[in-house]
Amino acid sequence: MRRQSPLVSGIIYIILGIIFTALAINYVSKDGWNLFSFLIVFLATIDIGSGIRLITLHLRLKRMQKKK
Repeated sequence: MRRQSPLVSGIIYIILGIIFTALAINYVSKDGWNLFSFLIVFLATIDIGSGIRLITLHLRLKRMQKKK
C-alpha cells in the first residue's frame, strides 16, 4: 500500500476546515453562538492549521529533494 502524500492530506484538511467554517457560519447566523458553534469553529481551526502545516511539510520535502 502506498503512503499518502502530505500535499493530498493537507488539501483534504483544508477542504474539511472550509466545510466546518461554512457550517459554523450557518449555525451562528441561525441560532447565535452556542457550544456546538464553538466546537465547529474549533474543529475548523484545527483542520486548517493542520492542512497548512502538511502543505508546508510537502514543500520542504520537495526543496530538500531538489538539493540532493
